[in-house]
Amino acid sequence: MIPLRDANPTRRRAIVTLALVVACGVAFGWELGLLARGEAAFEAAITAWGVVPGRLTAAWGRGEFVSGESLTLLSSQFLHAGWLHLLGNLLYLWIFGNNVEDRFGRIGFLLFYLTGGVVAGLAQVAIDPTSTIPTIGASGAIAATLGAYLVLHPGARVTSLIFLGFFYQLVHVPAIIVLGLWFLLQLVEGVGSLGPVEGGGVAFFAHIGGFAFGALVAAMVRLLGSARPASRMGVG
Repeated sequence: MIPLRDANPTRRRAIVTLALVVACGVAFGWELGLLARGEAAFEAAITAWGVVPGRLTAAWGRGEFVSGESLTLLSSQFLHAGWLHLLGNLLYLWIFGNNVEDRFGRIGFLLFYLTGGVVAGLAQVAIDPTSTIPTIGASGAIAATLGAYLVLHPGARVTSLIFLGFFYQLVHVPAIIVLGLWFLLQLVEGVGSLGPVEGGGVAFFAHIGGFAFGALVAAMVRLLGSARPASRMGVG
């Protein structure tokens, strides 16, 4: 099931969501430039700016909490391993990010998004703290956005593409089904991925950690009523 759009209008332009999409695109352009110079340059950049659990835990073990290794928890969120990785992430961010931004406010959403990415990165580090494989991608921060969307707009209709063998069909289903199935898949795949890893792969526990964080934050926002009333939001 691939979501294409949602029937959930916003009251103002999602400037931060758009800026994040552009930032990821610019970063990917930089990666392509490195790759044009040779695979070694590309891999060196990924290793330098991606989260390497073994390096991060070693740095924190030495008490180096404010360091370049800690910075990778942010920089890694803007790097991607290929076109499919990038476009898949940005599709989800574009569909679901605008409504979360609308609810949290622009500055609030930016802080939430980046923090969600950090929490997601730490969740993956906690699963394999000695790994030397770099973790990159916006999917952890986007998973936090999905978790928040599910709590804030569970009944919103999402137009999705379903493949049935050689055929496909467009269906309109509630967000709770689309995002609930997505999260269930991450849980199943995450448990299945436990064990020794010899090469790169999907950081399922970053998705799980990010999603749980986003859902928790959104639940607190609803409980405490800290989101701004719709009547005070500007229409753009």
